[in-house]
Amino acid sequence: MKAVLLISHGSRYPETKKEVADLVGRLRNRRAADLVEFAFLELESPSIPEGIDMCVTKGAVEIAVLLNFLNSGRHVDIDIPEIVQKARLTHPGVKIFITKPVGQHPKIEDLFLDLL
Repeated sequence: MKAVLLISHGSRYPETKKEVADLVGRLRNRRAADLVEFAFLELESPSIPEGIDMCVTKGAVEIAVLLNFLNSGRHVDIDIPEIVQKARLTHPGVKIFITKPVGQHPKIEDLFLDLL
């Protein structure tokens, strides 16, 4: 089973978790993968390790860690890859890969123009 785990930073502001959950619901409706879940880097639950564990428990053998981050930075380049590497060791039979941040998508300027 293929899973998508949408990763966001996390916030103490309660609306943030609701927005992330709503986005995941839309991805589920669009059949982004057999399983679509979300997790947070910090400040909110579930954590990234908890999200990966949840996907594996539900039967995932491949997990795409979808970065809900705009650009590269410490979290994208160091923190999240370290967390994912530990998860790979915990779940050696599961393929886990990380997408690029949203800002590196070739159509990001189209999104920004649409917002304008």
